[in-house]
Amino acid sequence: MTLAVFCGSSTGNNIEYENATRSFGKFLALNNINVVYGGGRVGLMGILADSVLENGGKVHGVIPVKLQEKELAHTELTELSIVANMHERKAMMAELSDGFVALPGGAGTLEEIFEVWTWAQLGIHDKPCAFLNTNKFYDKLIDMLNTMSDEGFLKKDYVNMLIKSENQEEVLSLIQKYKAPKHKW
Repeated sequence: MTLAVFCGSSTGNNIEYENATRSFGKFLALNNINVVYGGGRVGLMGILADSVLENGGKVHGVIPVKLQEKELAHTELTELSIVANMHERKAMMAELSDGFVALPGGAGTLEEIFEVWTWAQLGIHDKPCAFLNTNKFYDKLIDMLNTMSDEGFLKKDYVNMLIKSENQEEVLSLIQKYKAPKHKW
């Protein structure tokens, strides 16, 4: 199994995010889960890749040439693909993965997980989308998704199709058991 992991290019203000990312990388490696991610050496992205590699796992980075030129690419990965732009990056990551997990991050992390979640709603893929909700990082976002549903803008089935847990073991277990809901159209 290969999981695409989306996370911050910074580490955030709470050491717990670094610790949880390091733990998740080790957990994935020890469970023979390969990782595809954005290819960066900085922030939680770098911590994740290093942790997977240090524990014998495989990591495939996918980075746009502009970021690679700024020397942000992690050069010690199992494999590194240089692509033309962010659109190609996301498409390649989606193609290479069996599921998606968002760790804490910023606007880019949200954009990435929301795009693949939208694709799942539309039936473009049947892969699981998950939030590893470290330190309750995504609680307010999940509340907003429930508000969208309550207000008639998002079907409850689509909120419920998202895997949400603070526990990495539970996230992986739910990913492995995932069954896609009925498609939107």
